[in-house]
Amino acid sequence: VIDPSDGQPFDELQRSNAQDIDTAVRAARQCYDAVWTKLSAAERGRLLMKLSAKVAEHTDELAAIEQRDCGKPTKQARADALALARYFEFYAGACDKLHGDTIPYLDGYSVLTWREPFGVVGNIVPWNYPMQIFGRSVGGALAAGNVCVVKPAEDACLSLIRVAQLAAEVGFPAGAINIVTGYGHEVGDALARNPGIDHISFTGSPKVGTLIQQVAAERHCPVTLELGGKSPQIIFADADLDAAVPMVINAIVQNAGQTCSAGSRVLIEQAIYEPLLERLGTAFENLRVGPATMDLDVGPLIRASQQQRVWDFLSDAQHANIPMVAQGRIVDEAPETGYYQAPTLLRDVPVNHRIAQEEVFGPVLSAMAFKDEDHAVQLANATQFGLVAGIWTRDGARQLRMAKRVQSGQVFINNYGAGGG
Repeated sequence: VIDPSDGQPFDELQRSNAQDIDTAVRAARQCYDAVWTKLSAAERGRLLMKLSAKVAEHTDELAAIEQRDCGKPTKQARADALALARYFEFYAGACDKLHGDTIPYLDGYSVLTWREPFGVVGNIVPWNYPMQIFGRSVGGALAAGNVCVVKPAEDACLSLIRVAQLAAEVGFPAGAINIVTGYGHEVGDALARNPGIDHISFTGSPKVGTLIQQVAAERHCPVTLELGGKSPQIIFADADLDAAVPMVINAIVQNAGQTCSAGSRVLIEQAIYEPLLERLGTAFENLRVGPATMDLDVGPLIRASQQQRVWDFLSDAQHANIPMVAQGRIVDEAPETGYYQAPTLLRDVPVNHRIAQEEVFGPVLSAMAFKDEDHAVQLANATQFGLVAGIWTRDGARQLRMAKRVQSGQVFINNYGAGGG
């Protein structure tokens, strides 16, 4: 286990294998058959509520673990722990709200449906938001009556191991939540192939998501995926720029840009392109990067290979003569062995360049100008991704037009993040 803030190892993890996955799946199945299915929905809800409260009690501890393991600044690590508590609280209340239907049919017949859990589900959790995505996927699976075998990313296991310990303390039965650490090509692959897994949840790269779907399809195992984004922030000339600028900045530097929904492209109406770029450039220059414990604007990237990936993108942009508007600053206190990257704002990025097409997963914002709505839609939809988009305009009719035309699963209007959709 390496601290991204200084690049130094400070702990060790078990390198599990397929046999460990099989052991965990068997433990989960035994719990499911003997204990979990015999609990009422209300009882499951009470356990999740206790876990929510326990996580809230241990917010500072979990934040400190996440900070050292993942390099998150204090405020971001703490926000993740609080979000985990909220997820468990939400799903605790949802346990007994999963209702079936009665269906009108022929005279003399009564037709009804009820919801069944899958059974044993596999949850493959990424390194960028381990606590949040654990709460989202495992919390939902438990609420619906499933038990879980969880494979965290090898770069971010410690907080989830601690959460599993807290679950045991509040009364979750042995086998309900199983954490198996190890490498994706060994443990993740074994989890996807294990015949005892009834459903797979995966958040990560499109390439690995494709592999998991292919493996799971061989035994007709259903899969739920979230695979990344190249999300646009579309800013019209009539937008409230005082509201937009801090949101645009936060959307690309939060978690050092290592976020599926990072607003990595900013599309700006031509009439305000130059003045807004100047304003964004000033904001970028004021950003500070440093060790997680300093709780600055940006912490380190997760590992050396991720740092190199970002460098390669920026090198390609430089060779293509893409102009750089501004960069933040890495503070003097940051160890040279840490995995730091100064936030970088690029302008006039060609729509077909790889830095405008591929997920950088670092604090790099690509700016481009558009002439009108049609041009904005064309640029926004010009990637293979479609996770999130932000639209900034005071024109209510345009808000709805753009929301319908932009190909994105989530569209935020004059906001970017939960609560602004």
